Amino acid sequence: MIGGIKNWPAGERPREKVLRWGTSALSEAELLALIIGSGDAASSRSALDLGRELLLEFKVLRALADASCAELQRVKGVGPAKATSIKAAFELARRVQETQRPIESFTRFTSASQVFEHLNYEFRDHRKEYFMALLLDGKNRIIKRAQISEGSLNQSIVHPREVFNAAVRASAAAMILLHNHPTGDPTPSPEDLEVTRRLCEAGQLMGIKVLDHIIIGEGAFYSFAERGQL
Repeated sequence: MIGGIKNWPAGERPREKVLRWGTSALSEAELLALIIGSGDAASSRSALDLGRELLLEFKVLRALADASCAELQRVKGVGPAKATSIKAAFELARRVQETQRPIESFTRFTSASQVFEHLNYEFRDHRKEYFMALLLDGKNRIIKRAQISEGSLNQSIVHPREVFNAAVRASAAAMILLHNHPTGDPTPSPEDLEVTRRLCEAGQLMGIKVLDHIIIGEGAFYSFAERGQL
């Protein structure tokens, strides 16, 4: 489509489409066009053209959300105003996720998918691995969550002593282990398998059962319990 968006047929303009059908009717490039607001007059590219170029440059929305203002401005036609608008939009989305129902307010989780649904957005924003334990009482109700470590998952960072110290202090009877894979692929590594094995063995000795170990990736998760690996 040649020319600015204002020259397009009314039914094809992003703003008009939102008013008529809602934001879900728009593509990612069209949503970015609304955030950007205007095109690049110097090259006669519309806001939608810039939206498409941003997606081509960063490949996926997660990479676009993580980009700095300087990185966004490497796309020709995206200046400080457009870059800061994009960053502000992603920051608002992040803050919305932070206002969701606190994990401690749940009576209990009944499936790995429910845990993933609740913690997916929080974990996927981390560029490093974070290891957490959800501590449960005798009826598998959530007492609290405890962050155990930060960094690459290995036996020295995630030691049974650290995990079960938190559980004993909270008088927990069981726990669900969680960590993220910043690569986006939740497939367990050999280190993941070994750490899980050691923690399950320690749990048996301590009388604190490990109910599951869930690895969170980009839009996907891996549950050791669902795979029969506990």
